[in-house]
Amino acid sequence: MFCLDEATPGVSSIQASQKTIPLVNLQRQIAQHRPALDAAMAAVLDRGDFIKGGAVAEFEKAFAAFCGTEYCIGVGNGTDALAMILEALDIGAMGISSRDEVILPAMSFIATVEPVSRLGAMPVLVDIDPHTYTLCPLQVKDALSPTTKAVIPVHLYGQPAEMAPLMKLAKDHPFHLIEDSAQAHGATCNTQTIGSLGIAGAFSFYPGKNLGAFGDGGAVTTSDPNLAEKVRMLANHGRQKKYEHDMVGTNSRLDTLQAAILNVKLPHLADWNTARAQWAALYNELLAGIDEIDLPKTGADRTHVYHLYVIQTPHRDALMAHLKEQGIHTGIHYPIPLHLQPAYHHLGYKQGRFPVSEALAARCLSLPMFPEMTEQEIHTVAREVRSFYENGKHHE
Repeated sequence: MFCLDEATPGVSSIQASQKTIPLVNLQRQIAQHRPALDAAMAAVLDRGDFIKGGAVAEFEKAFAAFCGTEYCIGVGNGTDALAMILEALDIGAMGISSRDEVILPAMSFIATVEPVSRLGAMPVLVDIDPHTYTLCPLQVKDALSPTTKAVIPVHLYGQPAEMAPLMKLAKDHPFHLIEDSAQAHGATCNTQTIGSLGIAGAFSFYPGKNLGAFGDGGAVTTSDPNLAEKVRMLANHGRQKKYEHDMVGTNSRLDTLQAAILNVKLPHLADWNTARAQWAALYNELLAGIDEIDLPKTGADRTHVYHLYVIQTPHRDALMAHLKEQGIHTGIHYPIPLHLQPAYHHLGYKQGRFPVSEALAARCLSLPMFPEMTEQEIHTVAREVRSFYENGKHHE
């Protein structure tokens, strides 16, 4: 779910030299907005309102409006956002095994499924669509049971899941539709912004995201007032008043400094997403016609915000090595699908159970993608990819 994850190369590559093209370059964005960022951070330091300060409420209001929801609750990270939505909906039994089932895709970062397990619910994995790599609604329908309490579509790589049939299923069956929105800030499905289509959306503001802080951060978006109130209490030790605790909560608050940084960045998010889409279109143009590569496809009535630009190729590892030799950094999102992770062997899924997810895991390669890239860099990456195939290196 919450990629770029902590182990992703590129997030820390801000010291990359001029001769390399990183997967992600945060330094360029920081440099462009450094005066405003410095001023925002200095204001927090001057006020000293480091916890639940004014910048947090300001960001929550602005991000709710951006997503088209009534409420936004800032929390400590995206994983906590998902966990507190589940807990607020009484799914699971606080770490005690329950019969509650939660359906989610086999292909995602592990943070999508971790909260389900930690709350004591049972993850039920299904395969993804072979074209969009998002949760397959038909497989969700087949996996529904009387104990299904929630379905979590992941807006993977920046592309919204196919929400219309999932929303219809949610109307016809007693389960909650929860959006894992960590990779798709600002993407839309049928003109609605993600994070507003289900009962709630979970966002991460990890630094490499389309909207990233300077550390961990997350948010829950919803238009349900009861859910919003409960999440806010859960995130703040289960209280509304100081030293009066109505429930057992946790400590997961978006700190004021990160909120101040996000307030500077949020007005630029739409333009950054537009830039990502333009670079993706150029990649598509320059890489068209290579038979050994599958380019990303966008589903009908959806906008893709290209948190990642992911191609598929049977020569993934060799191509990755070739690009590295040329100073081009790439990534794999993700090399092991959830059902084959050692932590989830107990679910009993075997190799071959989810063939689309397994094929993507074996073939996917993320090429450099960030708004501040240059046209020359896109051409350089595409040229080296073409060179790999046209010079027969994939046969070596």
